[in-house]
Amino acid sequence: MAIQPIDLQTLFTQMDKVAKQKSAEKEGLVLQQSLQGAVNLKKTEEKVRSVNETKDPEDGAERIKDKNAKKQGQEETSEKKDEKKDSIDEKKVDVIKDPDLGKHIDVSG
Repeated sequence: MAIQPIDLQTLFTQMDKVAKQKSAEKEGLVLQQSLQGAVNLKKTEEKVRSVNETKDPEDGAERIKDKNAKKQGQEETSEKKDEKKDSIDEKKVDVIKDPDLGKHIDVSG
């Protein structure tokens, strides 16, 4: 099928409209991407600034503290302290300690 001269005339007159439409589509995509990026940035900032609610620990390795274990642990530590006091009272050895010793720790390796 051949292109007729009248078809060329109508195509040439519509070229400026087609160019404007294509440039608007390209700008629309860029604008849409920038808006999406701004929304993502706002969401990440909101996540950083918000306080996250922790979930309840289940039975397993992640459970650290238990009320019953805490009470038993306090009783055991008080008994251990009493035993330590008794053993210190029995020994009563004069020990000279340097006040500068043991206060400074070199963590630089």
